Order: sequence, then C-alpha cells, then structure tokens
Amino acid sequence: MTFHLGPALLFCPANRPDRYEKALERADAVILDLEDAVAPDDREDAREALLQTPLDPDRVVVRINPVGSHDFSADLSALEATPYRYVMLPKAEHPDAAAAVAGYRVVALCETAAGVLAAPAIALQPNVVALMWGAEDLVASLGGTSSRFADGRYRAVADHARSQVLLAAGAAGIAAIDTVHLDIADLAGLSDEATDAAASGFAATACIHPGQVETIRAAYTPSAEEIAEARAVIAVAAREHGVFRHGDRMVDGPVLRHAEAVLRRVGRG
Repeated sequence: MTFHLGPALLFCPANRPDRYEKALERADAVILDLEDAVAPDDREDAREALLQTPLDPDRVVVRINPVGSHDFSADLSALEATPYRYVMLPKAEHPDAAAAVAGYRVVALCETAAGVLAAPAIALQPNVVALMWGAEDLVASLGGTSSRFADGRYRAVADHARSQVLLAAGAAGIAAIDTVHLDIADLAGLSDEATDAAASGFAATACIHPGQVETIRAAYTPSAEEIAEARAVIAVAAREHGVFRHGDRMVDGPVLRHAEAVLRRVGRG
C-alpha cells in the first residue's frame, strides 16, 4: 500500500463539519481529528458529524483516539460506517497497535518516547503506510516543558525524534510526514522546516491552519533551476556509463537518484 496524499495535510476538528469542505478545498488532504482537537464531551457529536458530512474518501485521514482509550471503540465503530480508509493512530507505541485497525491504511503517529523507539517495528506492519512524529507530546512524555528554543529551533531531542521517525519510515519503504508548526504567524519558520523536510525525504507536512498550506506546497515544489538541473543530470546520465562530471560536480548513483526525486516532486506542490 502506498501513501499518495500531500504535500500539505490540514488538520480539521471533527466536531466542526462546517469547516470540512473548506479545509479540503484549501489542502491536498484533510485530517479529520477526533482526538486532541475535540474536547472529550464533544466527541460523540464529532463522530456523528463524521457520519453526516461526507467528503472525498481518497483525500481524508481520520485521526481517532489511541488504542485502549475510552473513545477508541466508539471512534472505530463510527469509522466503519464511513467510506474513509486512511486512519491516523495517535500515541502509537507498539507494533500490535496497527493490528487493532486491520483493514485500514494506517498513519502511525510516533509522538512519545516509547513510540519513537518503536518506530522501526511499527513501520514494518503490513497496514502501516506512513509514520508521523509529534514534538509536543514527545516532550510531554519525557516530563519536559518545551520542544523549541526561544528562537524557534527544535531542541536536540525533538530533532533526534524527527530523524528517527524519518529513518524508520525510509528503512521500511513507507512515507514519513513532518509534524505541525504551531506558530501560525511564523511562515518563514514554517518555510524553512518544510523546505528541509522535502530535501530530507519527508513526503508531506501536516498543518493546523489554511494559511500555512501554500507555504508548505511552495517548499515541496522544486524551483525552475532545480528542475532544469535535474533534467540535465538525467540527460547526461543516459549517455554516460558510471560516474561522470557535470559542471563542477561529480555525479554517481546517489546524486542521480536525487535528481530523479526532484522530478517526482514536480507538480505535487
């Protein structure tokens, strides 16, 4: 199973059906959230809204509550009555969690210390199509108080978790999704992070506000110069055998694959 959503995935509270269609119009896919964005007392209404407000199922992920939580069974029952087949599983900490949602394409959210350490095993489960990480829950699971320095940079433990989840997804041959940027007004910071995410190999970046979507799309869209360079490298490679020089650069197998990755992103943003 492959993950073809992205690059901008927009969270939408599941108890706000008035926002469903607007969110999907703005983003590449929408994550209808039954968990953190909805107060416990409002979750039954959110599940009803999920049933009564249909969207294109190919562009919807439903974030349910964690396996073993009070709301998990009710969320799953509601999900089964919909056409949606992408499910985001929060607080994923063990490979067995994916089995609890067998039959769904699972985006496993590794957002605790245990989840990050278990990411390689979680990624290998047959119905897991992507891994995502979360900075704030991770730091909370460690007893910390902040994932970032005052200047907006991630603390070392958050950077480590981000890399661990990306590596686990890559090793398993599935997609990795970068976490949300909570400072909605900081589009420059979001652009830097999304640009780094695209260059590092993330397939998508999640966001919490429609105003962040275009910044993410732009970050994942190669520039005209990058496209031209990638095409030139591939054209020369078709005539050469083995390692060759292109301009001032040596081009070998990995560099050629970088160029191919650039062209795969054309049109996605």
